[in-house]
Amino acid sequence: MSDAHPLPGTTLAPDDTVTVVLHKSHGRQVRYPATVERDDGVHAVVRAPWAGPPVRDFGFVRFESGDVFTEHYWRDRWFSVKEVRGPGGALKGWYCDVTRPAAVARDTLTTWDLELDLWVSSDRSAVLRLDEDEFAGSGLPESEPETAGRARRALDELERLAREGGFDALLD
Repeated sequence: MSDAHPLPGTTLAPDDTVTVVLHKSHGRQVRYPATVERDDGVHAVVRAPWAGPPVRDFGFVRFESGDVFTEHYWRDRWFSVKEVRGPGGALKGWYCDVTRPAAVARDTLTTWDLELDLWVSSDRSAVLRLDEDEFAGSGLPESEPETAGRARRALDELERLAREGGFDALLD
C-alpha cells in the first residue's frame, strides 16, 4: 500500500527533513519536503511551504506561494490537520484531511487521502464539510465499507472538535 517502510518505534527528530507522501485517488500522489517540528511516536508535526500551484482559490480560502502549513499527523487517528498561515504569519485556518493513519519511516511520512475534508476558518465561524460527493463517487463505500465507516466517523469527530472547542487540545 505504501512505499514507506515503517520501522517499529520510528520517531522523527526535530529539524530533520522528511518527504511527505500523500496518496490520492486514481493512483495520484503528492510529494513534498517538510521540516519536523516534533514527534512523540504517535503525533508528528511538520512544517512545509505551500507545495501546490502559485494560487489555488477554493472560494472560502486561497492557498498561495508563501503560505506555510504546520501539519499534524497521527499514527492512530484517521485524519490529519494542516494549520495554514499566510506569508506574514496571519492564520488563515485549518484544512483537515480524512486519511488512513500515518505511516512513518526514517525520512518519509505517508498518508492515504480518503476524499473527505473539513475547513475551519481562523475565527472558527465557518466549519465546512468538503468533498462528500467525491467520497461517494470514489467507490470506497462499496469496496471497503469498514474503511468508509471509519472515514465518516473521523469527519464527524473533526467537525465536533472544531465546533465544540476541542481543536486546541488536539493540536497540542
